[in-house]
Amino acid sequence: MSAARREPGPLVIFDCDGVLVDSERLAFATLCESLGEVGIVLDADTTLERYLGRRDADITAEISAQARCALPTDFDARYEARLFDALRRELRPIAGVREVLAGSALPRCVASSSRLERIRLSLQAAGLAPFFAARSVFSACGVPRGKPAPDLFLHAAARMSHDPARCVVVEDSTAGVQAGRAAGMRVLAFAGGGHVDGATYGVALRAAGAHTVFHAMAALPALLAAWEAGP
Repeated sequence: MSAARREPGPLVIFDCDGVLVDSERLAFATLCESLGEVGIVLDADTTLERYLGRRDADITAEISAQARCALPTDFDARYEARLFDALRRELRPIAGVREVLAGSALPRCVASSSRLERIRLSLQAAGLAPFFAARSVFSACGVPRGKPAPDLFLHAAARMSHDPARCVVVEDSTAGVQAGRAAGMRVLAFAGGGHVDGATYGVALRAAGAHTVFHAMAALPALLAAWEAGP
């Protein structure tokens, strides 16, 4: 009798900011600094809490509408240049993520709300680029709707030739958790980044629909193994 055919391992879809790289506070502080220069004064912590996980274009469009103030045509370019400089100088990987990536043979990709250029820069600056092939990096700028819509995760699964039901999303934002659930995927929510209070934020991630919340990246391999093994 031939051996039963083993179903391929799940595709692990990593968000980038706040999951692979500890960039969220840096990005939102830079955004608020740039907004302040054009007369829109916002608190970085409040802005982070409100917009975490969403596309930059969606964030600035909403802020502009609420402030009833059109942003300068070169605002995005100036903000991005300032942010990219900060990322090159200050960005660090999430503690333990390099070891997790090095020790895993599961197929993986990155699916982030950031622009593709920013994702690639972040991976390079944090020393994580060797773990992700160029064809396995996806941006929400390439789909009609950003998180919390499921478009990005469904796009990533299709491009990686995986059934959404065999995908695991690793996210750090409520918008990302909602997007993963809407895509029909398993969602593991990471509450260990430098931008959140792990205990308090874990409650919000569970309320958004996360199947599991974890606080140290070293716990991820066991969580993936348990899910792959089934009930």
